Amino acid sequence: MLKNINWRSIMKGFAWVISLGGLAVLMSFVGVKQKSVTCKNVKILIPGADNFIEREEVDAILSQSQGKLVGRLLEQINLEDIEKNMKSNPYIASATVYADMNGVIHIKINQREPILRVINSGDQDFYIDRGGLKMPVSGNFTANVLVANGKIMEHFSGKVDTLITKMAADLYKTAMFIKTDTLWDSQIEQLYVNDKNDIELVPRVGNQRIILGSADSLAVKMDNLLAFYKQAMPKVGWETYKSINIKYTNQIVCEKNKIDSLTGKVKSTEPIIEVASKSTKAVDSLIRLEIRKDKEKIKTDTKKNK
Repeated sequence: MLKNINWRSIMKGFAWVISLGGLAVLMSFVGVKQKSVTCKNVKILIPGADNFIEREEVDAILSQSQGKLVGRLLEQINLEDIEKNMKSNPYIASATVYADMNGVIHIKINQREPILRVINSGDQDFYIDRGGLKMPVSGNFTANVLVANGKIMEHFSGKVDTLITKMAADLYKTAMFIKTDTLWDSQIEQLYVNDKNDIELVPRVGNQRIILGSADSLAVKMDNLLAFYKQAMPKVGWETYKSINIKYTNQIVCEKNKIDSLTGKVKSTEPIIEVASKSTKAVDSLIRLEIRKDKEKIKTDTKKNK
């Protein structure tokens, strides 16, 4: 009968019991020792070069929530309360607070990362951070981010809050797309909402108004714009158009600066952009640029033309 007993499993279970018992004893020892440890120092770590919050402000939060820390027993200091008060600051995304056995309290602070600065229709000024939350501007530091202004109805209450309007959500989505793309991050410097509630992109190179519309099908629209930059701009020049409308996913509509018309084709192995002349009034001289992405259809059309 003893042969049927799984002694290996029993020994493993016994080892686990001993280990857990030892851990409990160790933790109780640490707890007893910590009660007798005095706080000797407070170390504060704020990663990153862009500081919305300075060491002095952190010290002020500590003083208001716990009073003087150095010289007090660790058991008398509420570390959870310190962490909670840190997180209540609008510039702090997260905070970690703990004490070691040497009596040092460690505080690590992660700041909110703004990606867009918004000036709404009521001249309220605020940031939208990477997580899509509104946050106040700071007197300590000005973030080098895109600026959005114009017909923006998103209200700011002065505290960290979620986005309310679709326009604000579209601006956030557009800013995130631009920030994560090296080319567009270097080319686009501002977002503007016009009277038609269309988002416009303000480029660093060129004087055109790039009309995005909404953030729907954003990647497709920006791919179309990139194809236009690569294929059409070298042919016609950067000053030919005063507006480039990319709000439609299957075409680009451009308004010319001058009265003259343009006829021609831009050839490429990539999606073709056709430039067709359009007879209109001089003020509204429009050039429609049809983008066709079906490569098989392009090949068929090419054979027919031959």
